Amino acid sequence: MTKSVASSFSPIVVKKSSSFQLKLKSVLKAITLPVLLLIACEYLVRAGFIEPYLLPAPSSLWQTFLDLWQADLWMHVWTSTWRVFLGFFIGSALALIFAILVGLNKQVEAFLEPSFSAIKSIPSLAWIPLLLLWLGIDEASKITLIAIGAFFPTYTNTVAAIKGVDRKLIEVAQVYRLKYWQQVQQIILPAASPGILTGLRNSLSLAWMFMIAAELIAATQGIGYLLSDGRETSRPDIVILAIILLAVLGKLSDSIMKAIETWLLRWRDVFGT
Repeated sequence: MTKSVASSFSPIVVKKSSSFQLKLKSVLKAITLPVLLLIACEYLVRAGFIEPYLLPAPSSLWQTFLDLWQADLWMHVWTSTWRVFLGFFIGSALALIFAILVGLNKQVEAFLEPSFSAIKSIPSLAWIPLLLLWLGIDEASKITLIAIGAFFPTYTNTVAAIKGVDRKLIEVAQVYRLKYWQQVQQIILPAASPGILTGLRNSLSLAWMFMIAAELIAATQGIGYLLSDGRETSRPDIVILAIILLAVLGKLSDSIMKAIETWLLRWRDVFGT
């Protein structure tokens, strides 16, 4: 009896062990290239092939990180992070509203789509003078610029996802006599959700980029301010450290969005899951 119970549990144990090993291998593969680059950079700088004033050694970057952390680095990170997420929330929320209206109604599409297509082509830096004139140099102009950057990936992907819903699904809903808003809620939005979530992930990435554009122009705190300060004081270590922080924060936020996406789309049975 004991033997049969143990044997019935053994596949579960093996499955968990195999899953852990796969995750460990994935992590090791992911960090291999960054570690090799750090080692190569340290060697090239220490051996004199690269001047430290052009590219500081990773060991000196670590010391710079410790020095800045003891000062106010955490405040710069926090300031940039809440700006990004607030701008992302505002921009993506508005994008979802307009995209659903445009995707579901051809009259609304004819009215809004040409204007949105024109606005989408405006570079981020072109907005800055106008936002500074309208909203000043306080937080409102920065958040608005980030929201503009976060708006269009979500809007474009959501419209495309809604219009790409298989017509046969709508026909099945009509056979079951679902009302229009029941079709939207139970058929169209769930079928479009992969594209919508992809748009949200892209919006979050662009929000970080637009945050830098905003903070480089007018800011006294934030990672963009660190970049500007490092440039003006000829401190490449601060500039590179700020870039690394951006990469880490961007990857972390994208991983969170990816985990949310995986959880929301757990009902799908597709290749790669």
